[in-house]
Amino acid sequence: MSYDHKQIDSKWQKSWEDKQAFVAEDFSEKPKFYALDMFPYPSGSGLHIGHMCSYTPTDVVSRYKRQKGFNVLHPIGYDAFGLPAEQYAIQTGIHPAETTHKAIENFRRQLKAFGMSFDWTREIATCDPEYYHWTQFIFAELFKRGLAYQKEVPVNWCPALKTVLANEEVVDGKSERGGHPVIRKPMKQWMLKITKYADRLLKDLDKIDWPERTAEGQRNWIGESIGAEVTFSIKGFDDKMEIFTTRPDTLFGVTFMVLSPEHPLVAKITSAEQKAAVEKYVDEASRKSEIDRKSDTNKTGVFSGAYSLHPLTGNEIPIWIADYVLMDYGTGAIMAVPGHDTRDFEFASQFEIPVVRVLESDDDLPFEGDGQLCNSDFLDGMDKQQAIDTMIAKLEDMKIGKKTLQYKLRDWLFSRQRYWGEPFPIVHFDDGKTEVVDPLELPVELPEVANYEPSEDGRPPLARNTDWVHYQKNGRTGKRETDTMPGSAGSSWYFMRYIDPHNSNFFCDIEKQKYWMPVDLYVGGPEHTVGHLLYARFWQKVLYDAGLATTDEPFQKLAHQGMLLGPDGEKMSKSRGNVVNPDEVQAEYGADALRCFILFLGPMERDKPWNPKGINGVRKFLERVWRLCVDDSGGFRGTDQDYSENLKKVLHKTIKKVGDDIESLSFNTAISALMILTNEIYKEEASHKDLLKNLILLLAPFAPHMCEEIWEKMGEEGFVSLAPWPRYVENYLIEDTISIAVQVNGKKRGLIDIAKEASQDEAMAAAREVAAVQAALDGKDLNKIVYVPGRILNLIVK
Repeated sequence: MSYDHKQIDSKWQKSWEDKQAFVAEDFSEKPKFYALDMFPYPSGSGLHIGHMCSYTPTDVVSRYKRQKGFNVLHPIGYDAFGLPAEQYAIQTGIHPAETTHKAIENFRRQLKAFGMSFDWTREIATCDPEYYHWTQFIFAELFKRGLAYQKEVPVNWCPALKTVLANEEVVDGKSERGGHPVIRKPMKQWMLKITKYADRLLKDLDKIDWPERTAEGQRNWIGESIGAEVTFSIKGFDDKMEIFTTRPDTLFGVTFMVLSPEHPLVAKITSAEQKAAVEKYVDEASRKSEIDRKSDTNKTGVFSGAYSLHPLTGNEIPIWIADYVLMDYGTGAIMAVPGHDTRDFEFASQFEIPVVRVLESDDDLPFEGDGQLCNSDFLDGMDKQQAIDTMIAKLEDMKIGKKTLQYKLRDWLFSRQRYWGEPFPIVHFDDGKTEVVDPLELPVELPEVANYEPSEDGRPPLARNTDWVHYQKNGRTGKRETDTMPGSAGSSWYFMRYIDPHNSNFFCDIEKQKYWMPVDLYVGGPEHTVGHLLYARFWQKVLYDAGLATTDEPFQKLAHQGMLLGPDGEKMSKSRGNVVNPDEVQAEYGADALRCFILFLGPMERDKPWNPKGINGVRKFLERVWRLCVDDSGGFRGTDQDYSENLKKVLHKTIKKVGDDIESLSFNTAISALMILTNEIYKEEASHKDLLKNLILLLAPFAPHMCEEIWEKMGEEGFVSLAPWPRYVENYLIEDTISIAVQVNGKKRGLIDIAKEASQDEAMAAAREVAAVQAALDGKDLNKIVYVPGRILNLIVK
């Protein structure tokens, strides 16, 4: 009987669903395991093959853990508020909810077709009012705790999309979606005070099991710096310039100051002679994205016509305006030390500004290393740290500066001028107060609008629905907030809602949190390092502080999957014509072959090219397993015929290795071990039913459909997916022989396989059989034998 994957796949998918095989049990006495995928955005094009690289590993781990006796929570949902659905609505007039729910139906169909063992009773979508009720509830909590506020800030404005974009949504000065130009412009925006949690977000990275590159990425993004705040007077003005520097020891090397074009002092201190030039420059800078400003190697700027006064010498220092200084980094003003900062040196060279050396070295300027101080008055001759400490003490004594801890992290821009997002539960009352609505008014649902497009000046689509915007209660009138939340709002807490998805009274029951949280394994792309992964940690800590969460870190272990490249080794894209459709692959080869092949391609975390020939090999492997177990009439081939001690050793080593490899997410080597075991069974023509049963139990997490079918043919009850994982016998893991190196005068000449406790004479007898050893000993006197049992044999000759 041949392996008919189409019939088998659909049969077992229906059986799992009908019997709700993978529903997690709250408060089970079993140990819990919470396996989570970064949930997908439900696009109209459906799941792509790259999704399988993310979802298959967690599914294998979930199935394995169930077999190991764990109560597994493996849920799925949809990050359903997104720009593509809104853009489609603008083009067609079709409501985003309609296209989103249609896309979700397709995603659900595909995920089931690939054998994903999700608990479908916990399915969520962030665009459902029952879900964003609680997103709004959490925002209200942030607002009440002083962590949400409005502020006019320079934002990434995309004229084509008519909305504000977060920094991570801008790539090379263009919108991540659509590739439209992005400019900077000041707008009143909602901000979340993530900076208040900078220290904890940084320190708590040490207590979670994350890839080092991801943890380091967050450390660098948070960017802790210890330095000094220094106050500079401005000649002719009462205003002061506040700057932060990590190198206060270089204060005597300051030759110019720089203000960001957006700094409020710019308009005030600019001289009449420089006004036109400064205004022109400020306007040009506003048309650049922040990314462009940071990456531009061609330094630009304009002199303000004003001077600051050096806080120690009183010397006049010219104040320049330059777009390489950003208003929302630090204070928006810097002291420039061109002798010891490459960026400042480039600027000084461009505009012929003096450069002063204050650190000794034999290197040309700019010198950014450590050296003794020079040309620095009372700091001369000091090393770096001594000079920093001395300067800070001096500044504090003069009350013109102080030691400060600062973070590069900035507050989270939380507004979007879009329709398809969570409405803010906020009312701006006519009496000037801004308040959250009563909890009984949640959810504040998205109203219907005649036009999904923002206005040219950036007013959101919701502003067009004046009936909805107008708010009246208890004699007070006001206007609802018309911005919507970003997509990252719903994804910052969704892992909690999976725990208690149908609770209409609270976002997540505390007792259920105590049982399930934190997530034990979270799998997704590293591109979310300084976006979603940071925001989710922030929200979790806020909820923890508010007594609404039981853990202050959401994800205990994080793993990243590599990218699946096209057959040409390039990133898959429609324009390249190298996209692989998973539905077509599943139809031709079966879900199990697709699952196994994706895992067999290489280490999970590495990028891997799709190999259309390789999946044939995996399919043939599954067919070999099928033929081992199923005869021509469709019956089970298993017998009571015993098998060799050698094959028992291979089996028990495979049991251990496959389990260990799944635990370490080394799926490719686990599948390789199963292929080796299968080959050994064929070599011996073994057919013992317990041997084949163990093979199927080991293969089940990877190829669940086929294994369920064989399990049934074996006469076993229940699902193999829920059957106990095989146990290995320690004695079968012990090696009777080992390989040790044979050296002649310290140079390796070969290997010998001998018993672990072999005598020196037995080792020498084996060594003399090695041709390279014979040649090295030929015609020489053997002076000494150094033999360490189980480790090495070294022969000393003359």
